[in-house]
Amino acid sequence: MFDVVIYSIIGAFYLFVVLSQMLVVILENHQPVKTVAWLMVLFFLPVAGLVAYFFFGRNRKREHFVSKACASQLARRAAVRFYQGGFPEVPEEHKPLIKLFRRQSGALPYANNKIRFFTAGVDMLDNLLRDIASARHHIHVEFYIIEDDRVGRTVCEALAAKVREGVSVRLVYDDVGCWNVKKIFFRQMEEKGMQVAPFLPVRFPKLTSKVDFRNHRKIVVIDGIIGYVGGMNLAERYFYPAESGEPAWRDTHTRLMGNAVAGLQRAFLSDWYVAVRQTITEQVYFPHEDECRKIMDSDREAYASLDALIQIVTSIPTAPWPDIMQGLVLAVMRARKYCYLQSPYFMPTERMLFALQTAALAGVDVRLMIPERTDKRFLTWASRSFLYDVIRAGVRVYLYYTGFLHSKTLVCDDTLASCGSTNIDFRSFERNFEVNAFVYDRGAALSLKEIFLKDQTHCRLLNLETWETRSIWYRMAESSIRLLSPLL
Repeated sequence: MFDVVIYSIIGAFYLFVVLSQMLVVILENHQPVKTVAWLMVLFFLPVAGLVAYFFFGRNRKREHFVSKACASQLARRAAVRFYQGGFPEVPEEHKPLIKLFRRQSGALPYANNKIRFFTAGVDMLDNLLRDIASARHHIHVEFYIIEDDRVGRTVCEALAAKVREGVSVRLVYDDVGCWNVKKIFFRQMEEKGMQVAPFLPVRFPKLTSKVDFRNHRKIVVIDGIIGYVGGMNLAERYFYPAESGEPAWRDTHTRLMGNAVAGLQRAFLSDWYVAVRQTITEQVYFPHEDECRKIMDSDREAYASLDALIQIVTSIPTAPWPDIMQGLVLAVMRARKYCYLQSPYFMPTERMLFALQTAALAGVDVRLMIPERTDKRFLTWASRSFLYDVIRAGVRVYLYYTGFLHSKTLVCDDTLASCGSTNIDFRSFERNFEVNAFVYDRGAALSLKEIFLKDQTHCRLLNLETWETRSIWYRMAESSIRLLSPLL
């Protein structure tokens, strides 16, 4: 009898905890789809769901990660390069998008930039190592993943060599992205003279306040003049075929030279402040345009554009607006002829889904390219559950079958291109630190369009009729996983 009473008390207490937590979920006013997803998890998986929500779902205090003083100083320093170049001529068709980014996060449109796209990891790595070797003052490196493999070690040895020459090296890695990397790897970097910092390290008891705010950015800044941004991490799978014979991941990365690197520098130094609470705003990190121009003129590499107008746009989970998502939505909605997008995952928010459907129904040639198989099966299922919604609106969906497509790009109307770290999914749009380069330039847009059309030859086009005839078991699995897509 006593055992029954005890179990009844425990059961009642647990039921109270679950129900009260469900009430908290409702009162936190997430987007309805996210609220419903968490309620389902808590209801059907009460034990695991309660643990998952405790670690991943709680609404943290909306404090800004970067102090107002630091953010203000970095904004002023980044603006210097903008004013040095004079007020750029802004294309009329993209004024609303440029104005949106300026109002949201102070992203300035920088003129006088060279830009080059890389689709092969080995080409990007060769150029990166060459640029590291040319550094004279500082090198800033930030990646979501830096593996202790031949790629990670090669880059770190190149950085160590520059430290021995007196060049300052700072490196930020995401603590969750590098969970599988032994800490001795990063300690060895410090022993070689590099300044190394994990981004929001996950340590108990502060796990719940940081595990869901991950830094997904991939940034390199060299002397404030050369910059890299895109989708590639420092891991072998991005650069070399696997031992099993699987090809290297197909990704897109960009190399920039010019004033827009100030935007990448601002993003890195903001993250550096978050990681180590050190404010770095000296003028040497934002060199004068004349210094930049000398190096640009001496560089004879092949570029997609030699005079591109670029905005470096960042998004953070505590900002009042999802900057990059809103920009992508506006770009899709304002496209007149075509809009081509690539993403490794496709779990769009309602606003992004609505934009794609609206543009396609309005007669715009909207094409979406995603991998036939992702690196995680349940993400493949979740992505496919959304495809019917866009196909029936007229979006042409291509499944890339030559390996894993990890590229995150957009190109519209031969005038706008975007490349960065942002996936078309809830996590990138709302929970990660992300960065994209938005390029308002015909040469860059045509180059990215050519890349898309080349990738298209390695794809199969989905057909609405055949898509609807898929096995009921596949459709059930996809629809079930879709319910959790806001949480993935």
